[in-house]
Amino acid sequence: MLTKRFFKTKDETEVTFEFSRPDVTSVALVGEFNDWQPMAMKFNKKANAFRTKIRLPKDKSFHFRYLLNESEWENDYAADLYLPNDFGSENSIVVTQP
Repeated sequence: MLTKRFFKTKDETEVTFEFSRPDVTSVALVGEFNDWQPMAMKFNKKANAFRTKIRLPKDKSFHFRYLLNESEWENDYAADLYLPNDFGSENSIVVTQP
């Protein structure tokens, strides 16, 4: 799940990435914004989900995916778009415009 917060005085958007599935013990966020290097997401007990927040430049789009249990790739079911990647699957896309 994606949620976005837009700032009137800054050229950035705060994006909250959230992923939940009962059989998952670790989730890493991987995308263009972090050079496709896995970034561990913290488990939030209250939400019963893994979450992380990132500030991204406003009015752009970024490819990303989740890496589950260090071995399984998954998209975000609430992504703004999905585009094919070079591996025969799709990437999730987040668009940072209001």
